[in-house]
Amino acid sequence: MGNTCMNNNISLYTIGSGRKSAETFFTVLRQNNIKILLDVRLNNNSQLAGFSKKDDLIFFLRELCGCAYEHLPQWAPTKKILDEYKNKVISWTEYEEKFNEIIKARDITKYINKNTLNQACLLCSEATPEQCHRRLLAECFKMHFKNVKICHL
Repeated sequence: MGNTCMNNNISLYTIGSGRKSAETFFTVLRQNNIKILLDVRLNNNSQLAGFSKKDDLIFFLRELCGCAYEHLPQWAPTKKILDEYKNKVISWTEYEEKFNEIIKARDITKYINKNTLNQACLLCSEATPEQCHRRLLAECFKMHFKNVKICHL
């Protein structure tokens, strides 16, 4: 997986730790020259992938990828809507609407600048981006900063 986003002003990546081996996860980050992993999980001590627990992840990122780490739970969904979606109380469409309302209410774009986003990667635990809040966050940044190219790893 080579870097396919390098020709744009801001290259923003997303990745999920689910269904990936540590080797695959860190190799993909390294191959794409990720500068900072922005952890947008509500809980960064998840047991889903042992290598993605906070302290281990920080060590592996630094040692294997030369990459910084920041946990941003304020960019995560609330436990309430996450549980409602997981328990099929709300549909993906309803989840998406509620999460986009949260993004707007929290005014998350004022807490990041476009230089920080360049070569950054949003991390969540979902294996694919289609039904994951990291995709919604990336799309929000693309609309706000205009010159953002999103690559889902």
